[in-house]
Amino acid sequence: MEKMSRVTTALGSSSITGRTMFCHLDAPANAISVCRDAAQVVVAGRNIFKIYALEEEQFVEKLNLRVGRKPSLNFSCADVMWHQMEENLLATAATNGAVVTWNLGKPSRNKQDQLFTEHKRTVNKVCFHPTEAYMLLSGSQDGFMKCFDLRKKESVSTFSGQSESVRDVQFSMKDYFTFAASFENGNVQLWDIRRPDRYERMFTAHTGPVFCCDWHPDDRGWLATGGRDKMVKVWDMTTNRAKEIYCVQTIASVARVKWRPEKKFHLATCSMMVDHNIYVWDIRRPFIPFATFEEHKDVTTGIVWRHQHDPHYLLSGSKDSTLYQHMFKDATRPVDKANPEGLCFGLMGDLAFAVNESLVSSDAGRKPYPGGDRRYPFFSFKKPNPTEQFAHVSSALSVFETDLDSSRMDWFVKTAQLYLLSGKPFTELCDHNATVAQELKRPQVSTTWTMLRIMFSDPAPGPNHSLSKLGSLPLMNSFSMKEMGPESRLERCKGESRPDNVHLEPGNSHISNNNEENEETEGSDGPTEYMFGDAELDDDDLYPMEHDNQTVPEEPVYTLPPEAFQLRHEIIDNPSAPEHLQQDKADSPHVSGNEAEVACLTPIESFSLISISQPLYSPHLHASFFCPIVREMLSHYAERGDVQMAVSVLIVLGERIRKEIDDLTQEHWYMSYIDLLQRFELWNVSNDVIKLSTCSAITCLNQTSTTLHINCSNCKRPMSNKGWICDRCRQCASACAVCHHVVKGLFVWCQGCSHGGHLEHIMNWLKNNSHCPAGCGHLCEYT
Repeated sequence: MEKMSRVTTALGSSSITGRTMFCHLDAPANAISVCRDAAQVVVAGRNIFKIYALEEEQFVEKLNLRVGRKPSLNFSCADVMWHQMEENLLATAATNGAVVTWNLGKPSRNKQDQLFTEHKRTVNKVCFHPTEAYMLLSGSQDGFMKCFDLRKKESVSTFSGQSESVRDVQFSMKDYFTFAASFENGNVQLWDIRRPDRYERMFTAHTGPVFCCDWHPDDRGWLATGGRDKMVKVWDMTTNRAKEIYCVQTIASVARVKWRPEKKFHLATCSMMVDHNIYVWDIRRPFIPFATFEEHKDVTTGIVWRHQHDPHYLLSGSKDSTLYQHMFKDATRPVDKANPEGLCFGLMGDLAFAVNESLVSSDAGRKPYPGGDRRYPFFSFKKPNPTEQFAHVSSALSVFETDLDSSRMDWFVKTAQLYLLSGKPFTELCDHNATVAQELKRPQVSTTWTMLRIMFSDPAPGPNHSLSKLGSLPLMNSFSMKEMGPESRLERCKGESRPDNVHLEPGNSHISNNNEENEETEGSDGPTEYMFGDAELDDDDLYPMEHDNQTVPEEPVYTLPPEAFQLRHEIIDNPSAPEHLQQDKADSPHVSGNEAEVACLTPIESFSLISISQPLYSPHLHASFFCPIVREMLSHYAERGDVQMAVSVLIVLGERIRKEIDDLTQEHWYMSYIDLLQRFELWNVSNDVIKLSTCSAITCLNQTSTTLHINCSNCKRPMSNKGWICDRCRQCASACAVCHHVVKGLFVWCQGCSHGGHLEHIMNWLKNNSHCPAGCGHLCEYT
């Protein structure tokens, strides 16, 4: 080891010297305990049970208590304790439910003294009485605690916590008859060993199992507890009700807690999982550890101070199969590495910022925030205390106020109430939600809903598209000219004005839009020929935007006979006009001959020769094409804090997008949104969101705590059957106080006198009367 500094502590006539050191064990340790003179330590685990001597430079193995070729399960230990009055007496809690005592003074190799097998499940904890030599207490997974007199071969008393498994038991250091027990349901009970029938006090200490507890060695009323909720709490037990006086928030479940000797406000903790370090906390400064020991590479399973009057040495065992002696002087001090800055948002959106005064001293224009301002009474400025061993840093506090209107959440409540998430077609849901967002002056959200409707709505059915929908589409229309002759060409009228009617030659009969060839061309997948003749149609003729909404007057349909046009050679490669036509057009700007008399078409009527053919690109991309974009969009909204938008889109899109987002992310979004809804007391909206969710972890939220326990209004006992007659007193349990008939529908009752009846009857009664209709004299009120 590189840490070689030594400390000598005077303890009466003896002294403790040593350094930070460790030794490798044969197996992981579950618990450790030291003897009274701090010269030896016992290490117990599932596959190890040894005693080591604590010498100045190293650990030396003294005794292996696992003897025999095939050691029994009695050697598999979950906990161990060395008696503090009898130096040769040990007790272990076995994983098979046995409580075993060991006498080190025996001359034989097997040191086992007594075996108690009264527990039915694993024993989690054993504890000797601090002053009584023959009293041993155990707590088991079966929910029972047993007190043993080592002079007898069986327990003298059994304590039932009426709860789940017991995780820890500890005798009080000052009260001879009192011990504390912690349970997996979060409760802590105080018992008097003289009264095994009922506990003296019980209180809920943690949300979740309480894994450990420890009485303060000097203050008789302080009890420290640690649990799965990652908290260490200190309780004052001298009052009528247990009072929490300190609370330390750690980063993992607390497995062990031990008060530091000679230091009233210091305690050591280790975690059950994740965190391998040992922390020493000053409970007056719970936000950062006072000291940290970082030597272990796996979870620390046992911690104990070497001597009950020495605060400088800490022993620990771990699952990494090592035993450490930590010297407090070598501990890491996290406060030395911490930045003396703080940042916090207030309830109304104000921002408080504390920073080292040396960083802002150069700012001449800055006005320091006055302490004790009436607007912020929760700011308290701590006065320096020279007795504390913390580094004192003076910080300057700045408060940045925000406009109250800027942080209002009215839009969130109105959006949650007005949004539609189901019950209508997809397009209507998107349009409705876009309108809601627009009315609440959230244009970006409104545009998002509109884009979602465009991207994921189904394309319009049918092969024929109306003119108004095609007026703005580029190059999606073409002539169907397979039967038209090669020399047939269209020409516009030479005049500037365009008549509203179609003028045709007398020999021509009519022009058809939906001929057979057009029907074959529409929706076909093969190559399509395009031709516009000598006079190419302008974009204005193809897409007359100003006439989109006009109605074409009904005209007689004319058809050009096939003999009116001469056949032309087949166009194969190039859909544009043949070269001789382009040359003819270039040479002669004016047409002549039989082509002089042709139809002059209006912009609308020019569409009579145009049909929809194969588009140059697909007007509707598949929905899966937009899924990556939508996924990124939802993540953007969630990261920005608008989890309402992320969840609403997730519900409306449904299976279109659900598979693109992993289940954990969806569950996180749902839980965040439901929490916000419940904070604003939007219970109905929250329940709708839970019902529309497809995450199994979310849908079960409204299925828990839905059991209604009913007591009989006559005998006040629980009703076990499903009818209206109590099976105990044989009386009707839900009779109306007005009509005296059984209430089989909505039942309303007064919480003051417990009388009630039909909702309508009670409402009518209380309109004219203020007293209870049952005649009990109570002044009932319906609100």
